[in-house]
Amino acid sequence: MALASAHLRIARPTNDIDALLPFYCNGLGFTIAGSFADHEGFDGVMLSHKSAAYHLEFTKTRSHDAGRAPTQDNLLVFYLPDDNSFASAVAQMEQGGFPTVASFNPYWDRCGKTFEDPDGYRVISNAMPILQGSSPVDPKGCCFPPHSCMKWLGFWLAAAAVAVKGQEQTGNHVDWPRWCGKVYEAGYPGFDPGGQTVPPTAVAGAPLLHVQFQPRYSLYLDSEEEGEFVVNADFSQFHGTAWPNATSARASKFIFSINTAEGGDPLVQNMVTVNTTGNIFSFDLSRLTPSLEPIQLVLYGAPEGGDPTWTATSSVYYLPEKKKGSVTRIDNLKGGLWFRNAASKNKFEPLLAYGFYSSYDGFLRNKNASEIQHYADLGLNAMTPLTIYRDSADEFAYMDKIDLKFMYNLREGYKNLTYVHEQVLASRDAEAIFAYWSADEPDGWQDPFSAPVLAYDLLRKLDPYHPVAVVLNCQNYYFAEYSAPADILMADVYPIGINATFSKWGTACTPSLGDCGCDNCEGTVQDVPARFDDLARYESWLGRWPKTKIFNPQSFHGQDYWFRDPSPAEEYVMAALALNHGAQGVISWVYPTSEILGRAHGAFAKVISREPVLGFLVGGDRPRKIDVRVPGTDVVDAAGWIVGKKMLVIVVNGGYVDVKQRVEVPVPNVTVVAGTHWGNVTWRLEGEKLSTGVLPAMAVSLVVVDLR
Repeated sequence: MALASAHLRIARPTNDIDALLPFYCNGLGFTIAGSFADHEGFDGVMLSHKSAAYHLEFTKTRSHDAGRAPTQDNLLVFYLPDDNSFASAVAQMEQGGFPTVASFNPYWDRCGKTFEDPDGYRVISNAMPILQGSSPVDPKGCCFPPHSCMKWLGFWLAAAAVAVKGQEQTGNHVDWPRWCGKVYEAGYPGFDPGGQTVPPTAVAGAPLLHVQFQPRYSLYLDSEEEGEFVVNADFSQFHGTAWPNATSARASKFIFSINTAEGGDPLVQNMVTVNTTGNIFSFDLSRLTPSLEPIQLVLYGAPEGGDPTWTATSSVYYLPEKKKGSVTRIDNLKGGLWFRNAASKNKFEPLLAYGFYSSYDGFLRNKNASEIQHYADLGLNAMTPLTIYRDSADEFAYMDKIDLKFMYNLREGYKNLTYVHEQVLASRDAEAIFAYWSADEPDGWQDPFSAPVLAYDLLRKLDPYHPVAVVLNCQNYYFAEYSAPADILMADVYPIGINATFSKWGTACTPSLGDCGCDNCEGTVQDVPARFDDLARYESWLGRWPKTKIFNPQSFHGQDYWFRDPSPAEEYVMAALALNHGAQGVISWVYPTSEILGRAHGAFAKVISREPVLGFLVGGDRPRKIDVRVPGTDVVDAAGWIVGKKMLVIVVNGGYVDVKQRVEVPVPNVTVVAGTHWGNVTWRLEGEKLSTGVLPAMAVSLVVVDLR
């Protein structure tokens, strides 16, 4: 038969040829036999082994999304002739940074080792020598082809070439073009995208006591002597267990102990008054054993009468002292970031990261340290570079040198755990790294729920010294699932210059249809506080401890969604509103921006990311909403942060017209205005109120007052 002597080509499409080459060339030992570019819209590369009667081909076209492997059982199987060949092949893969993965079919874990390429397709090296004679099965139940098969013969299941776009997406109608679960192109009917977080059903009768606890800081180091727990025991309509005799003075105390899951004497034994939050209890860190794994914790509690009982769980990292690079931890009580590195003499200092996502093309690709220095000289203290160490090692080294903090970008390959592994090993000991950015808008792209989880788990295993951030884009699409695998939630809210009701796709924008560039937005700066309030509301409904939030302002235009840049005044207002509603950082999209917006963000960063304002935003309690009622408008927003006997007050007019009437901001116990750190409004102190006769359009004021 003619086919018996044919040379075999195994071909499949991909979205990123370059990402596949290290896996197949460095790991599996293929060499590039040939390539082509823009052949009728296709790029391609052929890989081969010397003298093998087959080769692999990968192709890419800009007009088609190749997608990922449709299942975890799409395999390329290599049968090796002996144990030595098998051991050598496995070692080569692992030395190349490609760890084994658990096989979908348990058979392959008995008979070989499985590896996953960046597109999710899997390669198996068979662990057993090919058997001689007629018996096709060894004692483990592993079947082999005849010994006459060539050393590297492989068969790729036919389904590997027919991955269906959207098969791994979430929501309804996965084969339709969707964003945030909603179809957006003309010609498709609107439908309920699903995935909404809704308030749980209230429980009638006695109030529920919702007990939660967390370590005060997300990690401690074995050079520290004392840790703290934060215990909340507040009444809830939705979560917890009914509290007995809620009106009885005797039943006002909740008695508890906090233990490691492994048992032993309690770390803390104490009590709290019911319906209180933020209770702090110290414990001796030497009671714990340093580990790179989180230590699981259990709280047991009950009222003084002993019945009913409560149980809550948490965990704490008690890590070996880090001898190289930075460490970042989260204050679980107040929400802020604390950072240490050699520049801080390894003492934790408050960090409010303020900067930009910074592009490779047009900026970091220039390999020009003076451009990075100019960025820092603007007043920006942080960056999320859209590049990796392989392409920009010198640029990262310069950020280390000038202590320009950076969040490391994994978004291009976060679904590929081999890629994640490689990037973390390259970045985790940097002096300036403060966090990782794993998934970018997984809710918008409708990524499989498992993808951010797998990336998060690997990140925390490889580097427990830095938190992980996820960017959310949608207003309310599977928040519970997409927010879970993150320590920090970042919110993309781009409302300026959009048509909030009709999109470039020729469709209306509603909660069940369309994409207007800002999901379910009204197209004003008020979309920013609304989005942050949504995030906090969803966490409350889900009964979760609130995560740290970072705001991603819009500092760009284009893409047929955004018809102009925000003005500097809009940037100040959006950033201030985000702070008032819980944000603990500002990372704007995208740099290089216009010169005027670069200067504007730098000017605001110099104020809010440095003392004295920094101490309030990171060291103070979470922002307290201040009720400012101005007849005829609802766009005046205010919040306060207290540290000791001082208070920072941020007042914002989020409207495009002056408020030409008296504005009064209640500040109980105020004695004197200690200083104005931003804005031109003159605030007078009258009784226990800050007041002004006119609040200009798009005005932002940062005022510090003394308290009794």
